Amino acid sequence: MDHLYIKWMHALRFFRPAGNNLFRLLLETLLALLVGACAGGAGVLFFHCMSFVTNCRMQNPWFLFLLPAGGLLIVFLYRLSGQYDNKGTNLMLLAIQSGDHISIKVAPLIFISTLITHLFGGSAGREGAALQLGGSIGGFFGDRFHMDQEDRNVMIMCGMSACFSAVFGTPAAAAVFSMEVISIGIMHYAALVPCVIASFTASLIAGYFHAVPEHYDLGIFSALSFPSAGKMILLAAVFAGVSILFCISLHLSENYFKKWIQNPYLRILAGGCMIIAMVYIFRSRDYIGAGMPMIEACFGAGVPWFAFLLKILFTAITLGAGFKGGEIVPSFFIGATLGCVLGPLLGLPAPLCAACGMVGVFCGVTNCPITSLLIAAELFGFAGMPYFMITIAVCYMLSGYYGLYNSQKIVYSKYKDTLINRNAH
Repeated sequence: MDHLYIKWMHALRFFRPAGNNLFRLLLETLLALLVGACAGGAGVLFFHCMSFVTNCRMQNPWFLFLLPAGGLLIVFLYRLSGQYDNKGTNLMLLAIQSGDHISIKVAPLIFISTLITHLFGGSAGREGAALQLGGSIGGFFGDRFHMDQEDRNVMIMCGMSACFSAVFGTPAAAAVFSMEVISIGIMHYAALVPCVIASFTASLIAGYFHAVPEHYDLGIFSALSFPSAGKMILLAAVFAGVSILFCISLHLSENYFKKWIQNPYLRILAGGCMIIAMVYIFRSRDYIGAGMPMIEACFGAGVPWFAFLLKILFTAITLGAGFKGGEIVPSFFIGATLGCVLGPLLGLPAPLCAACGMVGVFCGVTNCPITSLLIAAELFGFAGMPYFMITIAVCYMLSGYYGLYNSQKIVYSKYKDTLINRNAH
């Protein structure tokens, strides 16, 4: 009998790892569902509020003159809550890399301040705000459940994925983005299951509450050939250069605003007045807000050749002065308008090149090629995948070590299999 017992114990020990993994899967699923539901719900509310304030601004053009006053309110709210030194999306990356604490105050602050920016005409996106909103909610649950640093990091990534998914409608890309953006050259696969579950949970909630994602029709285009591949490589090189220009413009704008106008109230007041002046100098409101109508025009009527330059200028002044919002939709705007203009000059369809520009510039500013590829698939389908892959690969390489987020860690070189461990610039 003892001999039989020993044999059973030896047999069962091989099943213990599987049992532990099943328990871990169950636990991570429950936590991911919780974070995905909460962050996704916040993302859906943010989506509908963004739509509301954008419609209000478009129906009341005079709201633009309240932009400086809105900026003063943003600075006041951040100072009142003790979050004036908030580093934005960089805070999420630092929290995962080095264990910096994320206050739950970040969630309502970025929510309200981004709505203020868009209501009165600041040029900014929404996905960057969604990352901060979701990350702070994920960090809150990590703190409440007294998790260790590693598990708390996973909760932050879950929240980022969920809110990104709900706001932009690309759940596969959102699931991967939070794992890929932290450290370039490695992937935080330990967060794969919870990020996927949280992202698709948020996507289902968004669908239920009619937070409709964007999708674009590329029309008819020919299959990839040697001449078209060569043209795409050339275009991708231009997209990479413009992504560098966008990153440099954002960083220089912030640095110069802080250097020349040290008082944050005066700084954001000056930035708001500059945006108003530029709207009347260039006689266009196409560059304020997120700019979604202009992106849609890239797949239909066409856009001015200088549109990408003006969007860089408007966004750099808006965010550099202290207004809140994201940088990702502006990168889509810049890439789409540039591709729409350059594509026909090379004999390529404008909608196809606009799509390639969107994912190419996004890859250049975020250094996230896998996420870029998934965004392309979810927004445009798989028909243009050869063009997207060429564009993303070239942009990833030629964009160098520039990035939107200074806290982003470049772990491995883009050019050699070498550990470099440096921050993006």
